[in-house]
Amino acid sequence: MLRIVLIGATGAVGRECLALLDAGAVPLAEVVPVASARSTGTDLAAELDLSLPLAPLTPLEEWDRTGADVALLCAGAEISRREGERLAAAGALVVDNSSAFRMRPDVPLVVPQVNPGALAERPGSGLVANPNCSTIQLVRALQPLHELAGLDDVVVATYQAASGGGLRGLAELGEASARLLSDAGAPAEPPGRFGQPLAFNLVPEIGLPDETGFAHEERKLAREPRKILGLPELRITATAVRVPVFHCHSEAVRIRVRRPVTAAQVEDALAATPGIRLYRRTDAVPYPMPRFAAARTEDRALVHVGRVRVEPDDPRSVWLWVVADNLWVGAASNAVEIVELAVKHGWLG
Repeated sequence: MLRIVLIGATGAVGRECLALLDAGAVPLAEVVPVASARSTGTDLAAELDLSLPLAPLTPLEEWDRTGADVALLCAGAEISRREGERLAAAGALVVDNSSAFRMRPDVPLVVPQVNPGALAERPGSGLVANPNCSTIQLVRALQPLHELAGLDDVVVATYQAASGGGLRGLAELGEASARLLSDAGAPAEPPGRFGQPLAFNLVPEIGLPDETGFAHEERKLAREPRKILGLPELRITATAVRVPVFHCHSEAVRIRVRRPVTAAQVEDALAATPGIRLYRRTDAVPYPMPRFAAARTEDRALVHVGRVRVEPDDPRSVWLWVVADNLWVGAASNAVEIVELAVKHGWLG
């Protein structure tokens, strides 16, 4: 039975982690929710209707860092860098949802459906990194094509929802949309969570750009799949766009594979992959859409793939449209599945 500490428990991802732990397969002795002092008094068990053994919410400044089997970090890179290694040194397996440790050679970057072997043994660092939300759904769609025909290069454009900006991002989009709907001539709100107003808008830059013009989110999408897939030479480039959608990230992906394929072969490979829902042109709903991919619990757990096309003049070029719930598939469920995988391998709990 595990004692799990969850840092960032009152945030969007932290709340989803609690719900998944409540319904999941992890043997729990106690879950200790930790958040900033301004969240003191929040009753998460009542708010989320939880039945798991949940301790009272503890302020980040006051909690005891010893005695945890697992620490789930969902509070951003700054807190992860401050707390992660201290928790690992105290004996906890640290599963970090931020970008703080993802590219460190001694830290596995894990998507359980893609590279479960990365957790065959407990990492010496005591740290496991949860990939970027857009990376997770991307590599889960890429892996079947890699097994089918090998990957040569990938070009991806993302359409990322406001929930990627947490509860503050969701509130900002909702409030600004309501204000503009009630008064179309209202002045634009000042830059907020997304750097630019998001309501009825597209923001084609997520994170700060570097000297080449690529933004932070785009750099993550270029680096992380190489590590997860074990393909350090994979050519991959991205354009990341924030869109006025509340939930689910979408991606238009162009993949060049090493051997010619047909659309039927690609569809069959995707359809045979656990955790992927394939949409064919002949289906009643012929492609996935973010509004519906988060509508039901069973849909939130899947990567939805449609619009499968092979270019007529180049049978090595494949297009996919990929949609997934960024709070579940892209964050909370991947983190909880990492813990479940560690338990399954027998070196945790």
